[in-house]
Amino acid sequence: MTKNVKWGIIGLGSIAHKFAADLQIVHNAVLEAVASRSVDKAKKFANQYHANEYYADYELLVEKSNVDIVYIATPNTYHFSHTMMCLKYNKAVLCEKPMGVNSHEVKSMIDKARSRNLFLMEAIWTRFIPAIEKLLALLEANFIGKLISVDANFGFYNEFDAESRLFNKQLGGGSLLDIGIYPIYLSFLALGFPFDINAIARMSSTQVDQSCYMLFNFENESKAQLSSTFEADTTNEAYIYGSKGNIRIKAPFHHPQQIECYLYDGEKEEFNIPYRGHGYVHEILAVHHCLDQKVKEHPQLNLEISLAISQIIDAIKGKIGLSYTNVTE
Repeated sequence: MTKNVKWGIIGLGSIAHKFAADLQIVHNAVLEAVASRSVDKAKKFANQYHANEYYADYELLVEKSNVDIVYIATPNTYHFSHTMMCLKYNKAVLCEKPMGVNSHEVKSMIDKARSRNLFLMEAIWTRFIPAIEKLLALLEANFIGKLISVDANFGFYNEFDAESRLFNKQLGGGSLLDIGIYPIYLSFLALGFPFDINAIARMSSTQVDQSCYMLFNFENESKAQLSSTFEADTTNEAYIYGSKGNIRIKAPFHHPQQIECYLYDGEKEEFNIPYRGHGYVHEILAVHHCLDQKVKEHPQLNLEISLAISQIIDAIKGKIGLSYTNVTE
């Protein structure tokens, strides 16, 4: 790819910092413009990552700047409106996960992108991490035999703060949307769409889940046991069990660098596969390839996958009594 790709970023929190740092080590990636609601924050971010322009208004960035694609890293409940805004101005979009807080939002975003023939992808960086690519190759090769179950947890302790994005319902807080999507996505990669979804949760006083525990059943009789929590530091590892052995995805399983395989005949293999930068490089390269080839959906993370993940999350929300009344539910 010879043409530079001009990126814009709206929402300049911690993830945006890592993403911008990784843009700097990707050939042909140019950070053209950034936007925050605070002009001081936008200016500081632009100076730190050498952005050409900065704005204190999200829509001004999309309307005025000459960006090819916008990375949306605003709080969860704004993903829908900000994506639709970018699509209105004919900008390609990489939207941080979850793409929407419900499947109705996600379907509307998909319909808009397709109707305008624009690239749209959910930023599930896990899919492009090299160790996950290796994991999928092992599963495709039937290395551990018929799959029996997936066991994955993602948790970190965070003291309750009703105003923080983790617990604030107006910002789409709760462990399910923030980190629960990762074990859900891993189970989807390995086992597909579950036909039966069960879940229980511990709710906070702000009526979002502090912890969520999920059990999925699949048509081939395989299972998934998944959890997310803000109440404890968990192992953040994942195991995939098969009829011939198991695969351990070492922490952090959503962007791992080490995979261990154990077969019941005694064979053991370990794979150490580093990622570049903070790990977002591979996702960025995947987007660049699509833009270069004028492909509107990445074949390995297409919009039907994002819709399916949102439908699974909707089912879990129904089980635990979670809703976001300030948006389209």
